[in-house]
Amino acid sequence: MPLPTLTHSFRALRHRNFRLFLGGQIISLAGTWMQQVALSWLVYRLTRSPFLLGLVGFAGQLPSLLLAPFAGVWADRGNRRRIVIATQALAMVQALLLAALVLSGRATVGHLLALSVFLGLVNGVDIPTRQAFLVQMVTGREDLANAIALNSSVFNAARLVGPALAGVMIGMVGEGMVFLLNGLSYVAVIAALYAMTLGPHARTPAVDEPMGRRLAAGFRYAFGFAPIRALLLLVGVVSLMGVPFTVLLPVFATDVLGGGAHTLGFLMAASGVGALAGALYLAGRTSVRGLGYVIMAAVALFGASLIGFGLSRGAWLSMAALLGAGFGMMVQMASSNTILQTIVDDDKRGRVMSLYSMAFMGMVPFGSLLAGSLASRIGAPRTVMLGGVACLLAAAAFARALPGLRAQVRPIYVRLGIVPEVPV
Repeated sequence: MPLPTLTHSFRALRHRNFRLFLGGQIISLAGTWMQQVALSWLVYRLTRSPFLLGLVGFAGQLPSLLLAPFAGVWADRGNRRRIVIATQALAMVQALLLAALVLSGRATVGHLLALSVFLGLVNGVDIPTRQAFLVQMVTGREDLANAIALNSSVFNAARLVGPALAGVMIGMVGEGMVFLLNGLSYVAVIAALYAMTLGPHARTPAVDEPMGRRLAAGFRYAFGFAPIRALLLLVGVVSLMGVPFTVLLPVFATDVLGGGAHTLGFLMAASGVGALAGALYLAGRTSVRGLGYVIMAAVALFGASLIGFGLSRGAWLSMAALLGAGFGMMVQMASSNTILQTIVDDDKRGRVMSLYSMAFMGMVPFGSLLAGSLASRIGAPRTVMLGGVACLLAAAAFARALPGLRAQVRPIYVRLGIVPEVPV
């Protein structure tokens, strides 16, 4: 790759605060992915129940749907760095409590459900606030899309390393040590947040306005503009029907492919490789122009890959299908994030990103519960294939609406200097 292109792909790293944040995230996110694999494996080892796998996923992610709108208001009015530090510290406490219960042999499914709900509450505040916080770490919109892509790259690099490492560690030292290492990994990102030097950021004027009115204004703004509404709805459908395939991976690893914890690690790592490739592809793009078509193609690829994964009965073919699924899922989610961050008004950024978090993370718990219930009745492969068909239908609907959406976004891109006033 030519040097100018490589430099362009990592241009957001010229911002010191973003470099600090990314460095902390590399360590912390690896631990987070390790914990996710270990928790899924622990639940399935204790229960052998696909439904309980889905229930734990539901319990861990439902609070994101309930709390995210309020978090968006707080992010628009409060100190985003302090909020993120607090949420990271609470997530560390959750991981250490989980480690203590497992290492002492007292962990039950009830404990796992309760701690999953606690972490879901934390993530409900953390995710939209962290998304809105990106604009403070990367001054100027010209590097914002690259920062989002690089942040996604780190997320998926950790997704590549964490599950594979967890698969090895579960067999060697057990799930408890995995949870302990994740708890300790939060020290890195908290230290990075404290080391940042930040200037003041624009906040919503401190008027005595009821929370309900501020929430309603955010909803009207987002759903009153067709491009934002279409992106949020597409993310919601994919998160409800497609993304919950991850909660069924322990079933595929053991019952479909006849493997063990290491097989689960390889499956998740394959999805992570695809997602990392997708994030790096987006980092190399020079503009947000054309991302609508990219989103459409990514959702179609995701759906087709899920169908292929459901049909596969071999480990290598399954990993190949998950490469495509990871690529499509990441490109769609990160591209949607980029467009939203580009076109949204600064004083409503937190609320819009909270709605994005609701669509992305908030729909997953319902999808996890639905996937677990369906898998208990029709089997995990058919459940995943059904999700793939739903994603293909969503891609077709988005493709039909895309020309009109592009026409509505164009005036914003012209104002920001992203496209010329006269079409070329």
